[in-house]
Amino acid sequence: MNRSSHDRRLHRVVRLVALLNLGYFGIEFAVAMAIGSVALFADSIDFIEDASVNLLIAAALGWSARGRARLAMALALILLLPGAAALWTAWQKISLPIAPAPLPLSLAGAGALVVNLACAIMLARFRHHAGSLTRAAFLSARNDVFANVAIIAAAAVTSLWWRTAWPDLIVGLGIGVLNAGAAREIWQAARAEQRDAD
Repeated sequence: MNRSSHDRRLHRVVRLVALLNLGYFGIEFAVAMAIGSVALFADSIDFIEDASVNLLIAAALGWSARGRARLAMALALILLLPGAAALWTAWQKISLPIAPAPLPLSLAGAGALVVNLACAIMLARFRHHAGSLTRAAFLSARNDVFANVAIIAAAAVTSLWWRTAWPDLIVGLGIGVLNAGAAREIWQAARAEQRDAD
């Protein structure tokens, strides 16, 4: 497959991934607000961030290596937003630690898992194409799959063993940590690309 054909396929994939993320953001955000879930709130913010990342990647595919590296550094900073949102929501939740309803928490987490798994599979074959940009999209989708499994586990723990807000809080903060790790990895890859381009 030639490069232009590969770029067209990647462009279609990142646009589709952006639309899926944007669509599920609304669903998960509404459930998060309805049941007061820190984990779902952090994950919903992550969906809007993923949509932004993929739209930026679609716009930057024709850029120079230096331009793509600079954008990837900006995307690394964007990846920190869900963590900041989770911290803010967790701080509010600690003052009123009511456990979220386990059934909507698990159903919303399962829906998010399906969306993110589909996105990760679509992006996996492109994760080494266009350098750190597509790596950013793939890492974000992959981390989201882990986060969604943790959300479902938090719902099970809340329902079966520990009826408190802490499983939800712990997962919400864990989502922030996952994104911070991905942001660091993308920043380092982008810096290396920028050095190679200079």
